[in-house]
Amino acid sequence: MLKHRGFPGRLPGTDFQFTIRRANKKGATPIVRRERFRDRKPADKRADTGFMAALIQKFGDEPFERGNLDAGRLSWLIGREVMAVGKLDPTSYDQMFRVDMKRAEASFPELFAAEPEQFDWDDLDWDEDDWDEEDA
Repeated sequence: MLKHRGFPGRLPGTDFQFTIRRANKKGATPIVRRERFRDRKPADKRADTGFMAALIQKFGDEPFERGNLDAGRLSWLIGREVMAVGKLDPTSYDQMFRVDMKRAEASFPELFAAEPEQFDWDDLDWDEDDWDEEDA
């Protein structure tokens, strides 16, 4: 499983997880499309926005491997702003994705504004040195 070094582990100040530490021994958690209803909690919407901002900042519109990205977070975006490259294998850590920038801009216009919302990715609770050898 590819580890995306430099990608934020979670939304700062929350428990909304963006990455996982190690591969699941039973196999990757399946990615399933989740509906985003209008009455979702503001915190959930902010987590989506933060995750999309991190994806755009790290990968732009280039293809990227699922690797250690959280399946739950990807499930809120899959099939809309995040598209599978090739045939989707929802249980593969090697699955390639890309951000559809036009859809991302339509769904998250605040990220493309003249002064987009800034997220403080300096997570004081997380440090790459905290990873043990098994995680590397």
